[in-house]
Amino acid sequence: MKPANASTIPLRPEVKDEQVAMKSLHPAWRAFIRYCAELQHGEMEILKIQDGLPVLAEVVRKKVKFTS
Repeated sequence: MKPANASTIPLRPEVKDEQVAMKSLHPAWRAFIRYCAELQHGEMEILKIQDGLPVLAEVVRKKVKFTS
């Protein structure tokens, strides 16, 4: 039996699935998801969608927590 090669055993198999899923998204959706991840805590009152794609977020407020 051959020893397992570290490069063939993924540490987190779901990471590859997430990367594939992100690559299959339209660039507008990827940009929106990236923006939401960077925002961390906040609100969007209006999100404009055209042809099924996010186009514009209006009245975006970032929330900052000073306690945990």
